[in-house]
Amino acid sequence: MTRRVDIRQAGLTIDVPEGRTILEVALEAGIPYPHGCRSGRCGSCKSRLVSGEVDLLDHTRFALSDAEKTQGLILACRALPRTDAAVAWLGGDEEVADHPRRRLRCRVVAIEDATHDIKRVRLAVEDGAPLAFTAGQYARVTFPGAPTRDYSMANWPGEPELEFHIRRVPGGAATARIHALLKLGDPVTVEGPFGSSYLREKHAGPILCVAGGSGLAPIKSIVETALAHGMRQPIHVYFGARAERDLYLADHFEGLEARHPNLTFTPVLSESPPQPKWRTGFVTDAVGQDLHDLDGWKAYVAGPPAMVDAAMAIATARGLRREDLHADVFFTPEEAPAARAASA
Repeated sequence: MTRRVDIRQAGLTIDVPEGRTILEVALEAGIPYPHGCRSGRCGSCKSRLVSGEVDLLDHTRFALSDAEKTQGLILACRALPRTDAAVAWLGGDEEVADHPRRRLRCRVVAIEDATHDIKRVRLAVEDGAPLAFTAGQYARVTFPGAPTRDYSMANWPGEPELEFHIRRVPGGAATARIHALLKLGDPVTVEGPFGSSYLREKHAGPILCVAGGSGLAPIKSIVETALAHGMRQPIHVYFGARAERDLYLADHFEGLEARHPNLTFTPVLSESPPQPKWRTGFVTDAVGQDLHDLDGWKAYVAGPPAMVDAAMAIATARGLRREDLHADVFFTPEEAPAARAASA
């Protein structure tokens, strides 16, 4: 059965089939619905249920508390309409990443081994201008012979080439093919941009960035863009990896740190014994040890679900407001089924 859902800010009504979420169908319809994790973790798609009834899939209390539910708030990424409904996403963020969604023909122009299981892939756009996006957003990318997957842009907006960091994951049909067979000159289709975990350039307070693994891609874009645009507030970047072989672009970020006094870069190894060169332990513990008051900060978090959850917990415990945390969760094939109902 299909339910009609009125999206108030968009001025559009969408048909939501049974078993699908409001966010999923809204994004497919081209509506720039605010969202982040798409899995009920971050609260970026928090909305007011103006009329009708919905069932909510599992979500964290951080994203939506019991008190908020009694006030008529829902998460669009977890909302299954039970009746026809009307919803309005919450306002309050003065910046909107409103870019035309495009489908681009591209070609592979560079492939580099960043680590033993992460490749940096650069694409040249073959038709038209570079993709317009805001730092931190992602695209849907289709490599030859591989299923379409979402990857965050690692370059800054306006650069002529697109850069993606692609980690090989066990059982990953797309990443296995990309790592084994991708070659220079291959055609690639890119559609986007998508995502609400993007840089808020009007924010004047300090910035916290936490990346895990290939989650460094959107963080790289955010940090480089902030510095290039003259944002002078403190920017703290924490990069979590398992071991030294999993670190990449450390020299690059250390070079940025040397040129920009407001930037601090802290790599943290979770599966390494204590050593003088690198900090060890969990990256989120390092954040908690170093930063004690995050009120007035913006936080951008990208990486695997467990790391994102831990970063959210420590950041809010240190005073970060929920609306100032922007998360991009990177799911593996094993984790994706649990979140599929919220993906788009």
